[in-house]
Formats: sequence, structure tokens, C-alpha cells
Amino acid sequence: MSDADGVYRTGSGTVFRITKDADGHLTVATLKDDIWESAPVGMAGLRIARDTRRLTQRQVDALPR
Repeated sequence: MSDADGVYRTGSGTVFRITKDADGHLTVATLKDDIWESAPVGMAGLRIARDTRRLTQRQVDALPR
């Protein structure tokens, strides 16, 4: 997992994941009703917000795939 990859939870409870492909393109998805849905790539900026936390591997493993 690179620094661009990861799963995060905002202070308001939104769970989102960021993945970076081999060409460097970012993809963002949000978790809604146990389904990962495509989200605007601009949401990637939320990962540096003060109230956003990166989830641990254990927390990520507990999420729906």
C-alpha cells in the first residue's frame, strides 16, 4: 500500500478509500449501505483534514469488500 492508497473515515463518518494504479491515477470510492460506490477524485483531499483518520488494517478487514 502506498501513501496514496488507504481507507479513511471523516469526522462526520464518511468512509472512503483511495487507490493508485500503476500509471499513477487515483480512484476514490465511498462506502454507502455496504457497497463501495465511485466518488469524485477531489475527495482524496479529505485524507489530510484534521478530523479524518486513516483506518487500521484490522478496521479495513472488517469492512465489506
